This record gives sequence, C-alpha cells and structure tokens, in this order.
Amino acid sequence: MRKKAVINNSPVCQVRMQAISDTMSILSGKWKFHILGTLIEGDKLGFMDLLREVKGIGTKMLSKELQDLEMNQLVSRTVMNTKPITVEYSITKYGKTLSPLIDEMAKWGIEYRQSMIDAERD
Repeated sequence: MRKKAVINNSPVCQVRMQAISDTMSILSGKWKFHILGTLIEGDKLGFMDLLREVKGIGTKMLSKELQDLEMNQLVSRTVMNTKPITVEYSITKYGKTLSPLIDEMAKWGIEYRQSMIDAERD
C-alpha cells in the first residue's frame, strides 16, 4: 500500500511557495538570466551591444525581455539625447540583488558540466 505524500500547508510554507512562484514568473524564459548577467558584468549597454552579447536572441525577443525586466524594476532604460537617438540599459540597484543568485547558478552549471564530462570518461 502506498503512503500518501505529506504536504506542508503551514502559512510559512505557503508564503515560501508563493515567493518561489513570483520569482519564477518574473525571471522565467530562456533569456532573462542572460540579459541580467550581461548587464551586471557590463554596466551600461546599448540595445545593439546587448544583441551582440546575448548570443542567439533576436531583436523582438530582446526588446520584449527588456520591457519585462524594466517593468519589474530590474533594468532601467535611459534615452540619450543624441542623433540618432540611442538607448542605454543598465541593471537597477534591486536588479543587482540577483547577482549572488546568478553567480550560484553559474557555479552550479560549471560543476554540473564538469560532472557530465567526468562521467563520460569513466
């Protein structure tokens, strides 16, 4: 006979699960972490600079993802008074709080890739 799974429905657990859901919603998609990581490393970048740095992303997708990140106050957009008009994107103070998370994801990814390479050798 199978045991029924125990689900913790305490208020603390519910708040935690909602927070995880919110975070996943804001940062979901293939490109957001690439964009955030690039802006954390690159300070202020123009649209075309980001397009070059984030390998494989198209212009429409980059524009959409930047709008989402700006709406969630993780990225700021500055329109420069130049001819032609140029736009710079930068990570916000709050966006910088994601730096440890991005660093840990990179660390995990490096370790995982190495473990797969090591497993193939064995």
